[in-house]
Parts: sequence; C-alpha cells; structure tokens
Amino acid sequence: MAESPAKALRRILDSPGVHLGPACFDALSAKLVERAGFDYCFTSGFSISAARLGLPDVGLISFGEMMDQGRQIIQAVSIPIIADGDNGYGNAMNVKRTVKDAIRAGYAGIFLEDQVSPKACGHTRGRKVVPRDEAVMRIKAAIDARKESGCDIVIIARTDSRQAISFDESLWRSQAFADVGADVLLIDALASREEMKAFCEIAPSVPKMANLLEGGGKTPILNPTELKDVGFKIAAYPLSLMGVSIRAMQNALTGLKSGQIPSHGSIPTFEEIKEIVGFNTYYEEEKRYATSTDKVSSQNGTFSSGKE
Repeated sequence: MAESPAKALRRILDSPGVHLGPACFDALSAKLVERAGFDYCFTSGFSISAARLGLPDVGLISFGEMMDQGRQIIQAVSIPIIADGDNGYGNAMNVKRTVKDAIRAGYAGIFLEDQVSPKACGHTRGRKVVPRDEAVMRIKAAIDARKESGCDIVIIARTDSRQAISFDESLWRSQAFADVGADVLLIDALASREEMKAFCEIAPSVPKMANLLEGGGKTPILNPTELKDVGFKIAAYPLSLMGVSIRAMQNALTGLKSGQIPSHGSIPTFEEIKEIVGFNTYYEEEKRYATSTDKVSSQNGTFSSGKE
C-alpha cells in the first residue's frame, strides 16, 4: 500500500537534520522541485496570487482559487505538498472546512495563521492578528477537523504576532498552539538569529519551521547548518522560484523587443522542455494503447508519438 502524503511528511519530520522546501506556485514549478530532488514542497499564497491573478498577497485570492491551484499541483507530483492555508478564511468553523478540503485535495500538511481578514504577506506592513483566544481556537478547530476526517494531515501553526504585537507575544502564542496539539510551529518575520534561537527553545518536542523570505525579508537567511544548530527542523524558501521566474521573463522580454531570443544556456532546448513537461512519458504510455491502425501508421513513420 502506498504511503499517504501525511505519513511521508511525518517521516521527513522524524528524520535527522533540517529539511529544506522551496515554495511552488503551479504544477510546473512543483514538477521542477520534485525533479531537483527535494523531498517535499510548500505552496505559496504570495506566489499563487501573483501567478494566478497578477495581484498582491493581500487577501484577494479566494479559498476556492487556492484549493483549485493546490489540486493541480498535487496531481502533478508524488512528493508531499504543504498548503498555505492563510488564516483559514474566517473563524474556527471556516478553519475546519479549510482543513477538511485540504485533506480531500491530498495535501500532506497545512499551515494556518492568526491574522485578521483580509490577511497579507507577513513581511509587509500593517499586520494585524486576532486575539489570543481566537488564535488558539483556530488551531484547535484544525486539530478537530483532522480527527473528524480520520486523516493525519500535519498542522503547522503560524503566528504573525511578532510584527503585529511583540516577540514575547509570538512566543506565548506558539506555546499555546503546541499545548492544543499543533504538529509544527512557525513564527513569521523573526528579526534576528537570537529571536530564532529563543523560538526554537520553547516547546522543545514540537518541530520548528523557518520561513526564509528571500531578497529582503525580515528574517536572517541562515544556511542549513546554522538552521540545524539553532534548532529548526524544516525551512521554507517562499519566493526563490517566483523571483527568478520574474527576472528571467523580464530579461527575455527585453531581448525579444529587439528581436533577440534568449541566449544558449539561459533557455532549455525544445527537447529538454518536452522532457520536463512530460511528452516522452506520454509517448511511452500512448504505445500501450496503440491499435492495429496506429501500428501500421508507426511503420510508415507517422505514429503520433513521433510527431511534435
């Protein structure tokens, strides 16, 4: 029997060392993450909002749009995927629905935060969080949804109170999340290595996640050895794939305006692109269902698996 996505993710969490996970935003970026050899990846609400809507991560993308994107991502790969569950899209009852739908979609884990609605990227200005009791009830509701579904999805409890209120408040909330059963803890936008270390010292039996926003976020970008030494178990890189995609497209478009195609080495060959998106796999599987007519056409050099 195949290992469930949640069980695969829990196995990763139980294994030694710190485990790095890029954030994907569509099926193709998820496939590239898997091909690169990563054991799991995250979805990024920031990047999905940008890629799907061309809009900022300020709560404009809907629950249904995020779930639809997630299903496409999950179907494209075999590695476990962690959902960006935002703030659960409302109160504790909304959180329960969000978690149950994430389970049905096939997610291995989901992180949920304590921001108010509309929410936004935790490294941007004006963050606001719900009161303590409501924040804790959201995580309790997520745990209850998991139990009611008979699934073992990993619940990652995130607080944005470091920027909204204080570092001490974020520690209190993280401990409270651990006390109600969160599987992994995350304080977003930690501002120093000292804060990262202090965070990892609370609830020592619960794994800690680092959100390493690239290109100018508030949290120091530690290397894997440093992350392990500080005490983190998993680390997310939310913008690397989106960021390099934006820059590569900008550079290509600048050249194309003057009739210059991307240089050799900066663009895959057509054969490489076909391999990445799955043409060769499709052609091989197609042969299993070839009819006698297809075989005759193949002998004449016109079988569809040889056509572009």
